[in-house]
Amino acid sequence: MKIFKAFLINSLVLTSLMVPQVAYAQTVSGDVNQIVTFLRSIVGVLATLGGIVSVIFFAWGGFGYMTSSGNPESLEKSKQTIKYAAVGLVIVLGAYVFVGIVSQLTTAAFGNVSN
Repeated sequence: MKIFKAFLINSLVLTSLMVPQVAYAQTVSGDVNQIVTFLRSIVGVLATLGGIVSVIFFAWGGFGYMTSSGNPESLEKSKQTIKYAAVGLVIVLGAYVFVGIVSQLTTAAFGNVSN
């Protein structure tokens, strides 16, 4: 009898969880282009700042490379600085291109959604 009660209660609980519920969600109102423009402007500013920082590190590494005077430790450190600046610049440009592609796809998929 206890097993039957447990089975019955578990069945009722699981059944109540599987019954579809009505979702009272709001309809979409607004413009997707506003969000896309906002994100593009933020990524544009961050890409510009990242480009400026990478140019500064390129100059720093180049200066260290020129003034290393044959010191292998200083020369290797300058090469690493230049390499990391290049990797950072590639990541920043990749993120900029990625956001551009995603924003184009989003605009193409949703367009102007307004009510």
